[in-house]
Amino acid sequence: MTEISKISEMNKVNATSKVNHLGNTAAAEALKRGSLPVGQSFQSILNEQLSKNSPLQFSKHALDRVGKRGIELTDDLLNSLNSAVSKAREKGARDVVIIDTKQAFIVNVPNNMVITTITGREMRENVFTNIDSAVII
Repeated sequence: MTEISKISEMNKVNATSKVNHLGNTAAAEALKRGSLPVGQSFQSILNEQLSKNSPLQFSKHALDRVGKRGIELTDDLLNSLNSAVSKAREKGARDVVIIDTKQAFIVNVPNNMVITTITGREMRENVFTNIDSAVII
């Protein structure tokens, strides 16, 4: 076995254990076979698994908007947002608008990041661009 083959094999083992630790056995099995699901790199699978396990984050801009607009981030609201992001992720969404009765949140699903938020009053005459999905909570 050449030195490059040994390194390649070690990378597969390390990658497999990382993916297994994150709970993605299908990807781990694909790595053992030396193949990945069509259209996915190891890095994209790893990022997806890491974001599934981390809480929803708010960008600096989104936090500024929350403060200026008086949006109350209750535990119930945050749980609803996390659930909505999980559902959107399962459907393959990348950029989603999550709408409830009082406000809307624009979320980048792969990064698990709230990009901005607006109040219900502002939604009335607003156009959402660069969004591929919507979730009503």
